[in-house]
Amino acid sequence: VGDSCAVAVRFCVEEFLGAQGITSENEGKEIVEMLAELPDLWDVNISDWSMDSATSRFESEGYQEPYMAFVKSMTSKPVVGVGRFTSPDTMLSLIQRGVMDMIGAARPSIADPFLPKKIEEGREDEIRECIGCNICVMSDELSVPISCTQNPTMGEEWRRGWHPERIEPRNSDDGVLVVGGGPAGLECALALGQRGYRVILAEASAELGGRVSRESRLPGLAEWGRVRDYRVLMLERMANVTIYRENPLSADEIFEFSAEDQFDYSHVLLANGSSWRRNGLGRIHREPIPGLDKLKVFTPDDIMDGVLAKGRVVVFDDDHFYMGGVLAEKLRREGHDVLLVTPAPDISTWTHKTLEQKKIQKQLMDLGVELATQTNLTAAETGKVELSCIFTERKIERECDSLLLVTERIPNDGLFNSLNGDPERLTNAGIKTLKCIGDSFAPATIAAAVYSGHLAARELQAEPQEEVPFLRERIQI
Repeated sequence: VGDSCAVAVRFCVEEFLGAQGITSENEGKEIVEMLAELPDLWDVNISDWSMDSATSRFESEGYQEPYMAFVKSMTSKPVVGVGRFTSPDTMLSLIQRGVMDMIGAARPSIADPFLPKKIEEGREDEIRECIGCNICVMSDELSVPISCTQNPTMGEEWRRGWHPERIEPRNSDDGVLVVGGGPAGLECALALGQRGYRVILAEASAELGGRVSRESRLPGLAEWGRVRDYRVLMLERMANVTIYRENPLSADEIFEFSAEDQFDYSHVLLANGSSWRRNGLGRIHREPIPGLDKLKVFTPDDIMDGVLAKGRVVVFDDDHFYMGGVLAEKLRREGHDVLLVTPAPDISTWTHKTLEQKKIQKQLMDLGVELATQTNLTAAETGKVELSCIFTERKIERECDSLLLVTERIPNDGLFNSLNGDPERLTNAGIKTLKCIGDSFAPATIAAAVYSGHLAARELQAEPQEEVPFLRERIQI
């Protein structure tokens, strides 16, 4: 290509295969040394994808530095590396210490495409930091449009014409009540505030964040709290948004407070979240599991609320994502004997899509959690549970003092039903919009809840935009 085009080389300096592969201490160094001046740029990483794009549950920011720090000392050519960098201070430190010349930040740029601009303008506190959940990777694994927990506009730039930093202004001076300060409610209130609406955000508890606050206290999930932190910070700066904590609202109060001499709102968006089932209904069971009244039964909500299980705990995971595994880890670390049962072929099987499954299963095995895959929980008795093979239906009994059911969630839509069941009062109260958003509409991922809140805010008093599968670029030659 001559000297008109730079040639970059991406090279994995560590394969985590021991002597059978490239290691950063031996062959990786030797290869870089031999080829040091040949590329125009060294792009250095580790392998495989599950290591290179590790989640925050297993690796912290900048985790690749120990493997690639030697490269810069062996070449005069620019070096770029990755490591899910979210902190401008960390990025600057790497450059000042001579570890890298440029910072690679794919996932952080998905979470906030304007990350470099915000650093340049001194707006570091406005950065939507990547939480390292790999929901973006899941989109790739499933061959569906990309999504991001922190950035609901990701992937919608073409389909809906959404801009990550700009949003259409309000269409009226109406007030809006958002009930629930979880991921959907926070994002909805933020986007409405950015549109210029007068927003009242009411949260029943003293803490904002909903499920994000609770789940971020589980082992390895602390960075998920950034979903809450970013939005609360931005909301508290908005003069047109008022937040009321410890304010559970009844249907009667919502009708009453809509009056002009009260809070004067015409639109009500309900983000009341969801609750885990206590009867075992889920993927494999469409009838309640027999005998649950004979055992102490817990749900993930109980454990996250601080309710203490006792004795030997059986965790039945029919959800198949991260919750069953992380709760089994929590209980084991607290000293319980734990048996994790799942009808799936492996533990937390859906986390194959987030590149975590092998790490999760290995961690649980190392901790001493007993695992029973391809196994169903068919009944409960006093002091024991009945399990069966999902193929042969051969049954066994296991001791159980506490049973944790991680199966299915149901929307907390009681408030919506109370309001919607009285259309005359809705009309008399001047409430033009009544809508459930987030998990109270359809329990799903945190990313889906954030997206739901953002979508509701954009569509308020606007024509709903049809999804466009793709836009074809017309290129004239």
